[in-house]
This record gives sequence, structure tokens and C-alpha cells, in this order.
Amino acid sequence: MQSEGDRLLAMMSALANPQRLRIVAALTFKGRTYVSQLAREIGISRPLLHLHLRKLEEAGLVTSRLELSSDGKALNYFEVASFDIALTPQAIAEAAQSLSDPPAKSEE
Repeated sequence: MQSEGDRLLAMMSALANPQRLRIVAALTFKGRTYVSQLAREIGISRPLLHLHLRKLEEAGLVTSRLELSSDGKALNYFEVASFDIALTPQAIAEAAQSLSDPPAKSEE
């Protein structure tokens, strides 16, 4: 299981990209959307969109579901997961205490 610190770090890392912010925004406003439609709306290629969506999904910010259309095509739908990130100095200090990576030792 991922610690709170690791989870916060993954979420912040996933959101630290303008394309991924646009993806979350598009999914928030449009709702559940399949990859091809989302790629057209954002104006990026499907392979690049898949890379960004994978990062967002690994961080728990979006979810996906593969469905078959009426004509038999497989469509991968994505939607924003419910999340709330409180970024306060106290929240960061608490999250830092649970990071799985030990702090680097300083050289003296």
C-alpha cells in the first residue's frame, strides 16, 4: 500500500505537466470520454495522450473502462476520479514523514 507522502508526490508529479492539466480539465468539463475523442479535443496524438493518461491513472487521478460500441469497436473511456489535494505547509510536512524514499544523507 502506498503511503500518504508517496501518494501526494505521485499526484503532484502527474499534475506538474500542462498537457495533463488540460486532460483533467477536459474530462472535468466534458465528463467520461473515449480516447480518440479526447485526443481530438485536446489536439494531441493518441499515443501521447495514452502516455499522459497512464501517468494520471497511476496517480489515481483518472479511471478508465474498456467498452464495446454497438458496431463492435473497443473504446477506452476515461473519467476524472474523485480527489482532493490539500496543499498546506502542514499537509506537506505530514506527507514528507511517510515518504518511502529515505532522505539523502548530506556530505560533509
